[in-house]
Formats: sequence, structure tokens, C-alpha cells
Amino acid sequence: MAEAVLIDLSGLKLNSQKNYHQPLLKTLSAIRYHHAAKAKFLCIMCCSNISCEKDGAHDTCELETSNGLSTLLREFETVSNPSMAACLYTIKQKIDEKNLSSVKVFVPVHRKTLMKAFIDQLFTDVYNFEFEDLQVTLRGDLLKQSTEINMITAQELEAIQNEIETYLRSLPALKGELAIITSPLISDIFIHGFTTRTGGISYIPTLSSFNLFSSSKRRDPKAVVRENLRRLGSAAGFNAEKFCQIKTDHANDIWIMGRKEPESYDGITTNQRGVTIAALGADCIPIVFADPIKKACGVAHSGWKGTLLGVAMATVNAMIAEYGCSLEDIIVVLGPSVGPCCFTLPRESAKAFYNLDPECVRLFDSPHPYVDIRKATRILLERGGILPQNFQDLNQDLNLCTSCHPDKFFSHVRDGLNFGTQIGFISIRE
Repeated sequence: MAEAVLIDLSGLKLNSQKNYHQPLLKTLSAIRYHHAAKAKFLCIMCCSNISCEKDGAHDTCELETSNGLSTLLREFETVSNPSMAACLYTIKQKIDEKNLSSVKVFVPVHRKTLMKAFIDQLFTDVYNFEFEDLQVTLRGDLLKQSTEINMITAQELEAIQNEIETYLRSLPALKGELAIITSPLISDIFIHGFTTRTGGISYIPTLSSFNLFSSSKRRDPKAVVRENLRRLGSAAGFNAEKFCQIKTDHANDIWIMGRKEPESYDGITTNQRGVTIAALGADCIPIVFADPIKKACGVAHSGWKGTLLGVAMATVNAMIAEYGCSLEDIIVVLGPSVGPCCFTLPRESAKAFYNLDPECVRLFDSPHPYVDIRKATRILLERGGILPQNFQDLNQDLNLCTSCHPDKFFSHVRDGLNFGTQIGFISIRE
């Protein structure tokens, strides 16, 4: 049985019918009878074509109701808005507030494909949707006679996406203003920075508010992440349409932009102007590389596995081999990551860090020693030839532990599997 039930009345022109009360009462009563015991959320959705009218700052859905229907409607929550995107996004918020994932949707047959198209854009694979035709019979005939449209055209899909984007753009920023941490070491010929968790529209607590990664295992859809990214591009000054981020595998493969893109990689390098590259981070280190002489840049994602595999130095070597960069010209900035105060590994895994340098490990004799992946990364880069003065040390926000600062950063260690993601990004100005 479904945890949430959504009834779409938007496609039924009920107010034009003088005697729709009894058939609608019968339909809603049957749905409530079958689902009320299990479902934690019963919702009726109605849009402008069911007499939605503005009431001050709020949208109301007015149904001329008999006493019986009026009483029954109190058993359902009604979500009303002229925009389909706004209706469904509001419903999604209510479903997420209750941490529900199984949804039964009763929808008129002619609107089913449209409903599915909106849901595909606004929900992820975390949710399980089941659809059933909404049947409202009047004098032996369906109140709305129509057949299912089996396909959405490319033009219609674009219109759906535009409606969603327009709505998401209208939403206020959450948890404060958008904040970007930058390094004074990186030349102004580059646009760069590291994001925090404030200023976006993601509302789920562990993803709130400036989450920049969507996956099938999280509740933030790509549409929300795209809007957060658009806001970042607007604030930082880069084109969000020319944006590439790492496809993490926790290894040391590097994609040299312009060559064939691998299936996965933890580093990117480029000398193309106007293209922004980004490394994800939520405890793992997002690293930014910049060479102002050869006008080349790179990013890397360095977790504990990638650190030991040398992903940072692999990125440096790719810049040297591809663009003729010199070690003494490359600036390296490590973004916020989990600190040795909060990050532990099994002793067998921590041993590799201890062998690298004993100062990378605290309480080594314990079953789960504390490991400093930042120190290990810096040691490996300096041993590789990066000059000590070319590391970022001045901006203390970059050295904060992500797990210790829930107001500023996302953290897998702290928040569990449904964690949000910040990024480090860089581009060469056009």
C-alpha cells in the first residue's frame, strides 16, 4: 500500500457540472476507504482549470461542495496553484517532510503522460510511483471522456522544463546568502571558488540549501541542482551552460578536456576559456589547480583512497604533459574537507598514511585511528615538486573541518548517506 496518495482533479472541469457532487463523493470515498489506513498523506491537487483563483498572496482551489463532499474533503490536504510545477513541487515538499517514498497517483487518463513527465523532472529514483486512472462517472458516462496521450513531444518536454525552471527561479534562497570562498593566490585571469551550503533552494535538511549534486539515491532532483548551479554561475560570473564536473570513482584517472571523456575520473584539466570545471566534495577534498603562465587549470576530488593513489599529483602531471606547465608556476588550493578531528579509518587502512608520514595519523595504535588527508595530500604534492608557497594558507575558511561546521558545509561523515555536496570550481576568463 502507498504511503502517500495524490489525486489529480486538475483535468476535470467539475464546476461546469451541476451534479458532480455525488459521483466525486463516491470516487473520493472509495480512494479514502482503500488507502486511509496505510497512507500518511492524502492529497488533492488542482490547478487553474479547476477554478483556481488568487486570494491575496495565496492560491485557493474553490469547489462548490455539498455538505457531504465538503466533509470528505477535510480528510484530504488540498494543494492548489495555477502552475503544475508549483503544485507538484509543493506536494514533494510535503512528502519529504514526512520522509515518504511510495506514492499512488490517481490521474485522469488524458493527463497521465503529462503527470509522469513532470514527476520525472521533479523526483528521483528514491520515490516509487504507481499510477491509476481516475474514474468519475456521471449519469453512466465518464465526466471527462478522453484517451491517454502516450508520448510527450520534444517541444512539450521543453515547455515542461521551462515551466519548472521558471518556478524554481522564483523561489527564495534558504539558510542565508550564497557564499563563495576564494583564494588570493589564484590570479584574476581565473574565476574560481569553493561553495558553502547557504543560498540555494534545496530544502531537505541534510541537503539544505546549496546542494550541487543529484543522484538516484538522493531526494534532490537534477532540476533543483541546476537552479543552484545557475545561481552560482550568476554570482561567480561563469556560464552555467558550460560546466563540467568530475565523475567520481575515488581513483586517480584524469580527463584532459578535449580528449575522449572516460566513464569515470577524479580529475579534470583544461586550457579552454569560458569552460568551468568542478570537483565535488563532502568531506573529500575538492582541489583547484591554476597556472597563470600557461593559462591552464585543473580540479581534483581527493578522498582517502584518491589521496593514497596520488590523484592530486596526477592532475599536476597532466597539466605539465598537456600544456607545458612548470611545477614552480602551478598554484594548488585545497578546499574544505573533513579534518583529523573527525575522520577515522580502520587501522589497516590508516597504516598507509602512517607510512607516508606519522604526523598524518593520530592514535595509530587504536582500532580506528584519526587520519589527516589534507596533510597527506600536501606532503605528496610537495614531494612531487609543488612549491610550499604555492599552497593556500591564508583563508582560514578553507581549512575548516566540514564535519565540525554544519552551518557552513555538507558532510558525509556527519549527515550519513543522504548528504549534500559542495564543489571547488575554476575557469579561465573569456
